[in-house]
Amino acid sequence: MDERALIGRVGEIIGPDAVADDCAVVPLDGDVLVLSTDMLHEAADFPRGMTDWQIGWMAAAVTLSDIAAMGARPVAVLLAVGLDRWERLEGITEGAAACTARFGCELAGGDTDAHAELTVVSSGVGRVRRERLVRRTGSAPGDLVCITGTPGCAQAGLAGFLQHQGALLEPQPEVAAGQRLGEAGATAMMDVSDGLVISLYDLLAVNACGYAIDSDRVPLPGGVPADEAREYALYGGGDFGLLFTISPERFPVAGVKATAIGRAIPERRVLVDGEVADAGGYQHRWSVK
Repeated sequence: MDERALIGRVGEIIGPDAVADDCAVVPLDGDVLVLSTDMLHEAADFPRGMTDWQIGWMAAAVTLSDIAAMGARPVAVLLAVGLDRWERLEGITEGAAACTARFGCELAGGDTDAHAELTVVSSGVGRVRRERLVRRTGSAPGDLVCITGTPGCAQAGLAGFLQHQGALLEPQPEVAAGQRLGEAGATAMMDVSDGLVISLYDLLAVNACGYAIDSDRVPLPGGVPADEAREYALYGGGDFGLLFTISPERFPVAGVKATAIGRAIPERRVLVDGEVADAGGYQHRWSVK
């Protein structure tokens, strides 16, 4: 059982629309509130050697990235921390507060308890005008497939390429870019924290079209051998770039550094260089008993 199959079962209970996006969506007058929550465990999610400050930063950044992927402005983050050692709370809180301040919102509170393994739950709320909300659904054949930033940098950092340690340990959510893309009319969007190709499959699952990308157009992490760089860029997790589709006449978008890497196509499949791509990327898995 993998994470996406398990979420599909949740969708059978609360409705598929409730699990189709990076955030839950709650209408509020002419605006929309977007709500996100993320659970991170030390063994699975925090690379060895991270400081408590970096752990707090990453926990907040994960949630801010989900909000950015909806085209929304972040308003507040709450942090619940299960502590293996109480002394760690100060550094984690300082890191999360620095991240929220950097991206224009508030660390508004949270909760603590004792836990055998350090566990951090980051929850956030954002706000956006209804007409500027961007969901994962909405792609149409002929739309450009684009990405902000350079995918694969975090995976390169994890593999030991020191020039990419910053992307791994202190990721930068694309908050301003997300809002500009919403204003510009992006048709679908999500972040690529689980990997570029698996994110294309996530879009495929909720759209009536497919996606074809050219790996030669995908930005690659610098200073990494070409074959490794391509693998990291296509399948590596941990990056917070935004994957989006947009009509060609609306691209490029002022103030957003993005690369067009392909097109939405009528056939419902994901192609890389003309071949059906493996749905590889990061996700949790459980053994079936």
